[in-house]
Amino acid sequence: MQALPEFKRVVTGHNAQGQAIVASNGPTPNVFPLLAVPGTVFHELWNSSTSPAVLDNASDPGSKPLQLSPGPQGSVIRVVDIPPDSVQNQVSDESAAAVFAEIGESHAGTGQANARHKLMHRTETLDYGIVTEGEVWLVLDEEEVHLKRGDVVVQRGTNHAWSNRTEAMARMVFILLDGRFAPELGTDRGAKA
Repeated sequence: MQALPEFKRVVTGHNAQGQAIVASNGPTPNVFPLLAVPGTVFHELWNSSTSPAVLDNASDPGSKPLQLSPGPQGSVIRVVDIPPDSVQNQVSDESAAAVFAEIGESHAGTGQANARHKLMHRTETLDYGIVTEGEVWLVLDEEEVHLKRGDVVVQRGTNHAWSNRTEAMARMVFILLDGRFAPELGTDRGAKA
């Protein structure tokens, strides 16, 4: 399994005269390899904790423990490297539950013995997912969709998993926005209350 190429994160800001500058330029310092699923890596690029977001020269908000979902009224942009299912499927049921504890939301995991994928999960978020490397399958409760580089998923708080059925690494960019379930969808299916 070959590692995916590094990428650069550029963050802008303003100098004392109010002119646009590059505040940082290089690899993201906030990288979290998951212990429970070897090969899975979260590259935390940036996040906000309010909406509208405060536009200032504050320090990197990603310098904190990994959290799957953004906070109330917040957002997250991250890159996730997804290993092949041959690696993901070696994860025991107990380890699958540990994955979500490791990323700060043990309640998000919905995978059970009869689940379509061990890493099924649901969060109360609106997620935009873009495949940038490889191929993945979006696995839902009753359907699947095969995705290739350039394909985009708008994930609206559904129970889902990302399955990589090739032997090459895959990579997706995710933008997550805090959301609220419509009353008819309820919050009893693994998402935050």
